[in-house]
Amino acid sequence: MRGTMSGSGFVAVLLVGGLLGGCANPAADQAMVAQNALIGMPKQTLLSCAGVPERQATAGDLEFFTYRSNRLYSYPSWGGYGGYWGYPYGGWGGYGYDVTSVDCEATFTLRHGAVERIVYGGSSSGGSRLGQCYVIVQNCLGQVPSQSPQPSMAPAR
Repeated sequence: MRGTMSGSGFVAVLLVGGLLGGCANPAADQAMVAQNALIGMPKQTLLSCAGVPERQATAGDLEFFTYRSNRLYSYPSWGGYGGYWGYPYGGWGGYGYDVTSVDCEATFTLRHGAVERIVYGGSSSGGSRLGQCYVIVQNCLGQVPSQSPQPSMAPAR
């Protein structure tokens, strides 16, 4: 049975994979919400909550405000692959550190003094980038009036 997995082991691997895959990034979710919620925000409010942009440009009646946010993450790692490389590089395994950079560039397009569109970019990908984008928009989301929840459409029993 070498190299095979039992049925219960396979189910356990699928379950753990499903749980890990289902982990949401609330900061990334909020960054996506901001792309719609901040539409119409006046320029003065944007500058008040997001600060002075790193770059800005004007084209016709459009203004572009670009904000950047980045963060380095360092975490211990196990370097358990390879063979002996000789002094001073070590040998089989050992501990080291991995460093990951996550960044976001958020460009706000304003027309007639109000936010019309928000585009996120950066060299990071996926939820990690969007999570970093939240750092840019989080104070501005607090300036948006909350909408009251809609009543449930479920029939009464």
